[in-house]
Amino acid sequence: MDDEEARTRLLDAAEELFYRHGIQAVGMDRIRTASGVPLKRLYRLFPAKESLVTAYLERRDRRWLDSLRGAALAPAEPRARVLAVFDWLAEWFSEPGFRGCAFLNTYGELGAAAPEIVHVHKAELHALLAELAPAPPALADQLLILAEGATTVAALSPGPEPAHRAREVAELLLAK
Repeated sequence: MDDEEARTRLLDAAEELFYRHGIQAVGMDRIRTASGVPLKRLYRLFPAKESLVTAYLERRDRRWLDSLRGAALAPAEPRARVLAVFDWLAEWFSEPGFRGCAFLNTYGELGAAAPEIVHVHKAELHALLAELAPAPPALADQLLILAEGATTVAALSPGPEPAHRAREVAELLLAK
């Protein structure tokens, strides 16, 4: 196994374990076991748990935002693009193993010690909503609160309903 394959296996194991059980509950030895990567190589690729957490979140950020962006930009009309965000969220909330937002979960566990990517992810989500949302500029802030609120509610009660309710409120905001 080369370093690229080892890195991928480590990140796959870290994502599955950190997202399911939490960052603090999962040690490096458990990631080593799940990935099949020797401990020496794990620490060569990720010298500290913090570097593995950051790499896991950066990879998740790219994949999550790329998927959301693709779904949101598919419709041609701006209003439909905004509403597509909530349709995408409804699908995500219905996925097996959904446990809420990995970035909010990380911040909830680590607080101020959370990696900077947590804040970057939320800024990128806000920027995407601002790009999709017609004026006024405050609409992106309101849509972010709706999306984040729906995600938090869905983490407690998985399923599409929180996204459907948030979509209804987004429709009201867009009608103003």
